[in-house]
Formats: sequence, C-alpha cells, structure tokens
Amino acid sequence: MIPVSTREFFERYNEYPWVKTATDGKGVPTWGGADSIDFEAIAAQKPDLILAIYESIDKPTYDRLSSIAPTVIQSADYADEETPWNVQLLTTGKALGKEAQAKELADKVQSRIDQARKANPEFDGKTLVVDFGPENGGHYLLPAKDPRRSLFTALGFKTQDVDGDVSEERLDVLDRDVLFVNGATKEQMLAAPAFARLNVVRDDRTLYTSFDSNLSGALTYSGPDAMLYALDVLTPQLANALNGRPVADLANA
Repeated sequence: MIPVSTREFFERYNEYPWVKTATDGKGVPTWGGADSIDFEAIAAQKPDLILAIYESIDKPTYDRLSSIAPTVIQSADYADEETPWNVQLLTTGKALGKEAQAKELADKVQSRIDQARKANPEFDGKTLVVDFGPENGGHYLLPAKDPRRSLFTALGFKTQDVDGDVSEERLDVLDRDVLFVNGATKEQMLAAPAFARLNVVRDDRTLYTSFDSNLSGALTYSGPDAMLYALDVLTPQLANALNGRPVADLANA
C-alpha cells in the first residue's frame, strides 16, 4: 500500500529507487521536516491510519494524532527510535491487515542477509564503527541499537564500546576493523589530519557515503526494499575493506 503522505525527512525521498518502483515514479506527497510534525498537513490528507513507529511520540502528540485517525506508535519494548526494522515492518503489516505479506518481506530480507553473512564469514566478530554526519567536523558514533546501523549488526559486525559525540582528541575510538562514514565524502574527511592518520583510514578499511546518496537514505529508512538495496551496495565493499582490496567510492551510491 502507498501512503497518502509522509514526513519529508530527506528532500530526496521521492528520488530513491525503491520509492520510484513502489509508486510507479509518481512519488508520495511530503510535508514538514525532520524536527516537526505538521498536524494540519496530516489532517488535510484525511488518512484512515497514521504510522509513527520510528518516531519519538509523547502523550500529547499521540492524542492529537489519534484525534485525526487511529495512530500506531512504537512499542514500550523499545527505547525511542530504536525499534528494529523487522519489528517496524511486522507492526505495520499487522496494522494494515497484511501480516502474511509483511512476514514474507521480512523473511526475504533476512534470507539475503543470511546469504551475505555465509558468503563473508570474515564479518563475524569484527568491530564496525558508524561515524554519522561528520561533514561539519563533529563525530557522532551510532549506538548498537540504532536502526541506522542495524544492517551491519545483522551481517555479524560488533559495535564499538563508545557511542554518541566524540571529540577530535578521541578519534582513536574510530580506529577499529572497519569504519563507515555516513554523511561526508572521502575528500572532506581526509582534510582533517587527525582523521587521516587513523590506521583504519590509511589502510583503506573506511567506506564513505554522503547524505545525498541512495545508500544513506536506505540505511535511514530501513524498509525491506531499502535494506535489499543497501545490502547489494555494501556487502562487496565491506568484503573489500576486510580483505585488502580497494574500496569503491560510495558518495553517490
């Protein structure tokens, strides 16, 4: 089913290949931005159901959304914005009366993950750091349960011990088996001497993608088709990073 509208977290949402395929190129009407909920825009669409599973929803917000249409939010089993991709999918399927279809999609993605993991046993137990949004000089390391790094965990990678904001003086915590920079190009990152000196950078065990890439969008939205897209792009490059082969530029992947 195609939603009547969605929040515009990324301006490029309707350009993502999985969105184009699902909507026959027509896209989905978008509203607002990453830090706001436009209740009037939602009400104007006259929705039958509102999905806010990957979202921080307090009681007043929930009550206001529920006054527009039945609203599904995340379970109390998970912290804010930490609901796993497959739980989001199965919850959505249940709310839409399409549980069997949702399970089939979840199983399809899991099968592909299992295949990738079996084909690349070197992934198991290696520590992969996700440095999120460092284009302005800051470094934010995604924690283990953040859905934006869930694919790496599913592939067998461990999470670093430190998460959250990291100063330039503590960049050593980025120096693990593999580093994934989400939100900046290689050229931008190498302009910082402290970053360029890291072994994981010098040994070409670092992958870079920009926020404008389909890959970054896929990891953020983490729907089933987005996950499959990310798997196809990432798996060979992660293998290259761990096996001493050149890693491709993923800035526009």
